[in-house]
Amino acid sequence: MLSEVSLKKIDREVAKYPADQKQSAVMAALAIAQDEKGWLARETIAFVAQVLDMTPIAVYEVASFYNMYNLQPTGKYKLTICTNLPCALSGGAHAADYLKQKLGIDFNETTADGRFTLNEGECLGACGDAPVLLMNNKRMCSFMTLEQIDKLLGECS
Repeated sequence: MLSEVSLKKIDREVAKYPADQKQSAVMAALAIAQDEKGWLARETIAFVAQVLDMTPIAVYEVASFYNMYNLQPTGKYKLTICTNLPCALSGGAHAADYLKQKLGIDFNETTADGRFTLNEGECLGACGDAPVLLMNNKRMCSFMTLEQIDKLLGECS
């Protein structure tokens, strides 16, 4: 289900915890699985559960609680823009509307070419850098003016 490389990464995460607490590595294991697969299908979640000696529902509960895990396929570039109050008041709502118009999609949709998925984010923890956008759960982009958004989209090929 997962490559040997991913399984070794999960083993390294598991090794950080006492032997009887393998489940403590669940978030890291899900991130590793998602990095390999692109999203977390139920079969992938069940496999992670097996590796960590957990029930599939317990792993699913973690995966469905946090918005960094994709429970359905996403575009090549997953853009999450913060629209929580501090960001919204500092241009986040305007930036979100601009992205919707520019990409021709709404929140939780993917462009027809499969390049972009747009998500609305709850606080990304960088209110002082608003508006803030997170790309593929890994790259935080701050002070996202319309020009910065255009530049970022232009970098995505």
